[in-house]
Order: sequence, then structure tokens, then C-alpha cells
Amino acid sequence: MKYELVVIGTSLGGLQAIAVILSNLPVNLPVAIAVVQHRHTSSNNQLIDTIQRYSLLPIVEAEDKQEIIAGMVYLAPANYHLLVEPGHFALSIEAPVCYARPSIDVLFETAAEAYKERLIGIILTGANHDGAQGLAKIQAYGGFTIVQEPTTAICNTMPNSAITAVPQAKVITLTDIASFLVKLCSW
Repeated sequence: MKYELVVIGTSLGGLQAIAVILSNLPVNLPVAIAVVQHRHTSSNNQLIDTIQRYSLLPIVEAEDKQEIIAGMVYLAPANYHLLVEPGHFALSIEAPVCYARPSIDVLFETAAEAYKERLIGIILTGANHDGAQGLAKIQAYGGFTIVQEPTTAICNTMPNSAITAVPQAKVITLTDIASFLVKLCSW
């Protein structure tokens, strides 16, 4: 199985969780990563600059119609939904989903339709249930699903909701997600 895209969703405590994962990924990772981190609508590029300090992989804010390239990390822009179409991203200003824009569910559901079994979905720490429905869709389309072990989350609401929605998801401690991801993408 060759995976092509990893989608990650997080909220409260997500900056620290993303830093832990990205700091342990190699520069030659053979997949692209798209991240939704819930953030204030007026946040700027400081988030990218902060996360980049922890990552060997280049991090950019996703743009409309931007090509998806392996070895890159794409962050959903503030106040836009990040959608995945085959080979590229799209942005939307549709209404918030689960009180969020960007919404994890929107990213995950569109990625599931575009990449099916070539997709890995990861839910990390967070204070609501955004992402649970999208993770279920990834599972239904044959993708691989991972959830941060709730006891290692700053806020376990999001991981617990994801586990309830996708009981067959692989539940992994935060510190083990990166190494598991590298092994999974090496197959």
C-alpha cells in the first residue's frame, strides 16, 4: 500500500502536539501532510514560523489550487476551509463546521473522497468533536486512521470522540505517532 497524503486535525493543545510529531519526521518523508489547527480568524504567519522551528520538512500555508507535493507540510489558512481535490487543494469560506473554519471534518471528508486508501488521517488533542465524522469517512473509504492516546492529550475530548466514531482506529501515544507514521509510509 502506498500512502500519498496524511491529514492531521487538532485544536486545544495542538501546537505542542504538532511540534512533537514534526520534530520526529525525516526530511525525506514520502508523503505530503495537510494540517488543520483551529486558530483565531485573524492569526497570521507566526504559527507557520513557530511550527517550522520544529520541522525538517518545509511548512507553508495552503493556497487555492496549490499542487500537493510529497515532503511538504501544508497548514490550513485562518478562516478558510481546506479542501482536497485529486492532486491539489482548494479553499472555501463556506459556513463554519463544528464552530470552526477551518474545519477538520471538511479536510478529512474531502481528502477521503480524493485519496481513498492512499490516505492516513490523524486526530490529535482538542476540545470538541470536530474530525470524528471525517475520520469515520476516511475509514469507510479504506484509509488508515490514527488517534492520539487520550491520556497523552492536553484535552482528550477530540481523541475520545474520534475513538467513539472509529473504534478500529490505531490509538497511539503522542510520542510514538511520528515513528509509526514513518514505518507506515515506508511500506
